Amino acid sequence: MSELKELVKKFIELDDDLNEKIEAVLDENEEIPESFEEENKEQIEELGEIYHDIEHSVFDEEFIIVSNANSEEKEIVALIISDEEDEAEEFVIPVFTDEEEANKAIEVFKEQFEENEFVCDKKIGNEIVADYAEDEEFIGLAINAPQWDFVIGGEDVHECCE
Repeated sequence: MSELKELVKKFIELDDDLNEKIEAVLDENEEIPESFEEENKEQIEELGEIYHDIEHSVFDEEFIIVSNANSEEKEIVALIISDEEDEAEEFVIPVFTDEEEANKAIEVFKEQFEENEFVCDKKIGNEIVADYAEDEEFIGLAINAPQWDFVIGGEDVHECCE
C-alpha cells in the first residue's frame, strides 16, 4: 500500500472518530463547549499534521487517472460537486493510487454512463493540478473516489519544503 493511501486512511479514521465525538457532544448540548477543542487537542493536531503530509505526498505521487475515450479528445473524468442551483459547476478530478481502486471506480462510472469507454493513464499529482489550475471551478483531487470521501484542495498540493 502506498504511503499516501495509508495517510488518507489514517486521516479518514481520525476524522470519523472526531466527528462521532462531536455528534455525541451535540446530542447532550446545544453547541460544542469551549473545552471540547482542548480535550481533543492532540487528535486535532494529529489531523493537521497528517493533512500536511498528504499535501506533500500528492505533489509527487503518480496517480492513475480515468478518461472517456469516446469523445473526440480524450476527456478526463471529473466529478461535479456543486449544488444544482449553483451557477458554476465546481468539480474535482478523481485520481487513484492503484489499478484496483481505478477499476472499482470505472465500474461505478460504467453504471452511470454506460455508453462511454474508459481508459487509464498515469500522471503525477502536481501535473494534474497544474492542468486545471486556471479553471475557477476546479476544486481539487478526489483520492480513490468514489470509494473514499476525501478531497484535497488543488491549492493545498505543494512540494515538500525542508
